[in-house]
Amino acid sequence: MQLIFEKSSSGRQGYSLPKSDVPKADSLPGKYCRVTQANLPEVSELDVVRHFSALARLNFSVDTNFYPLGSCTMKYNPKFTEKIAALEGFSSPHPLVPQLSGGGILAQGSLEVLYHMERLLSEITGMAAFTMQPLAGAHGELTGVMLISAYHKSNGSRRKHIIIPDSSHGTNPASAAIAGYDVVVIPTDKSGSFDMELYKKALNNETAAVMLTCPDTLGLFNPKIKEIADLAHRVGALMYYDGANLNAILGKCRPGDIGFDVVHLNLHKTFATPHGGGGPGAGPVGVSGKLIDFLPISRVAKKDDGTYFLDYQNRKTIGYIAPFYGNFAVILKAYAYILALGREGLIEASENAVLNANYCLSRLRDYFDLPFDKICMHECVFSASRQLQNGVHALDIAKYLIDKGFHPPTIYFPLIVKEAMMIEPTETESKETLDNFIEAMIEASKLSEENPQILHSAPLTMPVKRLDETRAAREPNLRWKP
Repeated sequence: MQLIFEKSSSGRQGYSLPKSDVPKADSLPGKYCRVTQANLPEVSELDVVRHFSALARLNFSVDTNFYPLGSCTMKYNPKFTEKIAALEGFSSPHPLVPQLSGGGILAQGSLEVLYHMERLLSEITGMAAFTMQPLAGAHGELTGVMLISAYHKSNGSRRKHIIIPDSSHGTNPASAAIAGYDVVVIPTDKSGSFDMELYKKALNNETAAVMLTCPDTLGLFNPKIKEIADLAHRVGALMYYDGANLNAILGKCRPGDIGFDVVHLNLHKTFATPHGGGGPGAGPVGVSGKLIDFLPISRVAKKDDGTYFLDYQNRKTIGYIAPFYGNFAVILKAYAYILALGREGLIEASENAVLNANYCLSRLRDYFDLPFDKICMHECVFSASRQLQNGVHALDIAKYLIDKGFHPPTIYFPLIVKEAMMIEPTETESKETLDNFIEAMIEASKLSEENPQILHSAPLTMPVKRLDETRAAREPNLRWKP
């Protein structure tokens, strides 16, 4: 497919604008002035429309393709939430309106959304309070670790390290390190769980927190999670919940009830607001009662007369961690999603997510290695080690799935599984879609024995074929040259 620059024809234009009535700026220093005209493509309006319409048809998206991305929870986003976010009363007010309009008179509806969303999330997770400000999951993680640090310092306790499992998301050790902590990694045992004996040895009065994903990135729920939390609390450490996999336990298990003190949630995952391609995201952080005083400012509070205002009176606060009130439109979409599903709907979503993952697991277990052979939660992790015996890697299978119309699952994560393929079907996919995906996976497994070259060559049907990814990373060519 040609680039828009390659479709350029000298003298052709796709606009008609009146002559500019803005005086020429003669005083602008010469170093800021162009010597030549900008090298922009000269195309008609029709050329532009056709070019970008054709590009749009090449996109993979949740609206057009199945996205079984493990740990990413890429489920369908209902369109009614977009309409809610576009309502003028929500989309028009300037972010400074709550401070400048006599106590937020013109923003009462928006403040009410933030206030009630905090309480909904508190109920769902068993937390005492939330901050809605973090702009992504990783941002929420760092906020949570900062809250843990502030709590320990307030108590006069010098804590040096944070414990994480070797199956953790990479942002866990990164957040701990940025906040100034050493990271202690606990291996996974043969059953796929946190190694309890090594954990007990690592845990001491210098432990600030234990960061866990629950269920973990292997798609397994740790049956000893309450014991892990009790042991941490016994030495004064806090429990941090990575909320990436909350979609598996909605309405079934609340992190606060099993001992977690800090929770971050990915609204753009669990509660079906668009994500991927850089965002926008939202990563609210919830805390138990003993951490409320450290939450970022401002927080939305409610007066006795029922109106809402921004409260800055949190004397132990860690301060500002984001401008204004977080990604409000994302929060609003998640709020509408929760209200639409209600209690029973959220429980059903979780049940179907787990059912779909176990359906994939049961149908594919004869074709791919299963590192930890047990019932999974919302995602299942296979290994392509068997296919590797024929020279076929997880990457080859992923590329082949693109030809079959599916976005590849997450591969090579978690890092503790060789040739990992991490499949999360979510609750929004039909059995027919899952069956088609499963058949494509089975076909790939058979090809690895019968004709592995097809897998090595894939994708064959895309505008861009198999790339030399190492060279592309080291010698990027990102600019068109005539």
